[in-house]
Amino acid sequence: MRELTFELLSDGAAQARTVPIKRTIVAGWTARDVEAMEKHIAELEELGVARPARTPVFYRVSCSCLSLADKIEVIGSASSGEAEFFLLNLEGDVWLGTGSDHTDREAEAHGVTLSKQMCDKPLAGSVWRLADVADHWDDIQIRSYAVIDGERVLYQEGQVSAMLAPDTLLELYAKEDDAKGGFSPEDLMLCGTLPAIGGVRPAGRFEFELVDPVLDRRLHHGYDIVELPILG
Repeated sequence: MRELTFELLSDGAAQARTVPIKRTIVAGWTARDVEAMEKHIAELEELGVARPARTPVFYRVSCSCLSLADKIEVIGSASSGEAEFFLLNLEGDVWLGTGSDHTDREAEAHGVTLSKQMCDKPLAGSVWRLADVADHWDDIQIRSYAVIDGERVLYQEGQVSAMLAPDTLLELYAKEDDAKGGFSPEDLMLCGTLPAIGGVRPAGRFEFELVDPVLDRRLHHGYDIVELPILG
């Protein structure tokens, strides 16, 4: 179990809440647009990553990977961030946030499940009640920036409508997780990403945000990436 303190934002009010997280799920290959998903699969194939056996795929990772920190340490220079929205089940109520499924790309070529476990998953510290955005879900925007060789560049940009909607993802997950009850209280699910503009590549810093243009607000976070040496 991992305990994280989030700021819960709903109806103009904010409440700090320490949340115990017992299961972390990383949903992969969640694009609604098959062509866009194929593009991301092709990006990773170039890095030696095998095609998924099915889509979507629900990976499990240790809750200890989740982090609200503004810095992570990784092994070597082969990892990169991925901006995603996440769902958090808090006492049966679902909340929406944003995070980075930071992944070791060399490990990914050996096995996606292994690679998902290799790196911390930074999360923004504030979340919205999913019900508050349900009526304009497809308008929500997601983007990321990467600092590469000292230059901050747009790395990903699009709308959450590029991925399967939350209800669809949770229905599909429930079918796979029937014995354990599906998406349950104290579960957190990262829900897929967009293709990288210019291709997947490492960076010294990664920033991501979820933007609600209807209610004029955003969730955002950034973190530095410290590379640890590979000595054998």
